[in-house]
Amino acid sequence: MTATGFDALGARAVDAFTAAAVAEGLADVAVTTIATPVGALLVAAVDDAIVRVAFDVEDHDEVLVQLAQAIGSRVLEVDTPVLHAARTQLDEYFSGARSTFDLALDMRLARGPFRLEVLALLPAIPVGSTRTYAELAAIAGRPTAIRAVGSGCATNPLPIVVPCHRVLRTGGQLGGYLGGVERKQWLLDHESRLAS
Repeated sequence: MTATGFDALGARAVDAFTAAAVAEGLADVAVTTIATPVGALLVAAVDDAIVRVAFDVEDHDEVLVQLAQAIGSRVLEVDTPVLHAARTQLDEYFSGARSTFDLALDMRLARGPFRLEVLALLPAIPVGSTRTYAELAAIAGRPTAIRAVGSGCATNPLPIVVPCHRVLRTGGQLGGYLGGVERKQWLLDHESRLAS
């Protein structure tokens, strides 16, 4: 057997072993990396739900450490069904064939009940539209909680899928964004094209 043939066989065996470990519940978190127009995204899943999406500027190694600390130390890189679905839907989103996501989400990494409430409001913002932090605070029934809304968006564990990029400062300024304001602007421009 050639070295290349052996390497390919070895890689398939490792992939099969890893998939079996996930299927048997021997992994706490499954992860994969997806190439996109806004850089490499680390996508993590627990059981059958997406728990984290991380931009490359977040330092994927550090995100893996955080996942191990918050969820469990058995983190494996493998393409589970939910990660495959995430890859497919993200590819469709970036190619313009999809404007919303239909993925099971695990929100355990959201910080606090009000932030979770804010994140639940974000998918209702239509593609190609934006809201301000103040508008979301009012919708949530806490019109003075503008900073808390901003904090909820800033700590969103599932950017892009839960569209915090659609939230702007009063007056239309972009505000901050976990992936950087250039990516936020790219996503808004992309969704503006999707909506037209």
